[in-house]
Amino acid sequence: MTIDTSGWRAQTLHRREEATRMRRRIFDRAVVLLGLPVVVLGGCATAPSERASADVTPFGLVQIAARTEPRQLDAAPETRILALDPDRISGADVRTTLASAPAPRIVLVHGGVVGVYLLMESFAKFLVGMGYPEAKIRDPHDGAYSQNPYGSSERLAGELAWYYEHDAMRPMLIGHSQGGMQTVKVLHELAGSFGDRVAVWNPVTDRREERYTIVDPITHVEKPVVGISVAYASVVGAGGVEFFAPSVWNMAGRLRIIPDSVDEFTGFAIAGDFVALTAPGGATSADEYRPNGTAVVHNVNLPSSYNHVFVPNTQHLADDSRMRDWINRYETAKAADLSNLPEGQNDNVLWAAGVWHDIKKHWCLEAQRLIRARQLDAAPASQSAQLRETTGD
Repeated sequence: MTIDTSGWRAQTLHRREEATRMRRRIFDRAVVLLGLPVVVLGGCATAPSERASADVTPFGLVQIAARTEPRQLDAAPETRILALDPDRISGADVRTTLASAPAPRIVLVHGGVVGVYLLMESFAKFLVGMGYPEAKIRDPHDGAYSQNPYGSSERLAGELAWYYEHDAMRPMLIGHSQGGMQTVKVLHELAGSFGDRVAVWNPVTDRREERYTIVDPITHVEKPVVGISVAYASVVGAGGVEFFAPSVWNMAGRLRIIPDSVDEFTGFAIAGDFVALTAPGGATSADEYRPNGTAVVHNVNLPSSYNHVFVPNTQHLADDSRMRDWINRYETAKAADLSNLPEGQNDNVLWAAGVWHDIKKHWCLEAQRLIRARQLDAAPASQSAQLRETTGD
């Protein structure tokens, strides 16, 4: 199903003078034209060549957070978390309930043009401003906010397995532009599309481990990395000229196919996106993401006024309390009430609100899953067996 938001442009964005719009379009095209050689040459790389800068949190604090076991909760917070409706998490729910819960790792993958990692850093800071733990976004090795899209997809898949084994919560994966290509490629790595073995990769030491399995922290059963799933993944502006990068040539015929290595996936397209080569009317049926199994897949068209390069620039949204409240009330693009969108800078609000809604949802679901698993482990053997049969764990 495709949700089309392009008709809301007049309600969602400030009108600018035509001359200003023209200058912006010229600048955008210049960015892409200057960056295209970087896309082509960068795609030849086999290892990360650019990591997002880290200048806020000392690396040691991030490393400690990565090694820390998910904190135990008292009965009262657990009860409140289990009572939450994952599809309707308010700002108060985040502050008073989810903030006390463990959180899954979020891995952000930035675009492929030099310097664009700063825009994904803006999105990371938006998430922190909305209430997500910063330590669960920053790279535990070097404090980076996001990953290079030209790095090894196999390495990133191995990291996701490591995070799940250590956090007992399945990670989330979000990619922009070339990073969106990498995101879907990682899902295919986990699904075994490129091979039947993927090594575990330790993100704290940034070293490959000599094993291809983890111990599932929920079932306590050893399982291969291939076959592990993430809770949520989302991409924006993936495809088109990004296929010039040799690192994603093996994604031809695979980019729009979402395997069972993710529970829920949302693909965002920008109407008239000349980088992703999206039609002026938005993604057509040929451009839609679709599952090849049980994954829940959504397709959302963003207005043509959204910009391919700058769509992750969202930190400003979390700086405005009125905008935070509106975003926290957002449920779906189709049902969003834009008549009460606060005045002020609201660039990229539909994308940010959609992704934040899904992150809250899966943060809640993973916390509930972890709590129920711990309750099963603490129950007497006979009762635990009965409960496992009921829950399917």
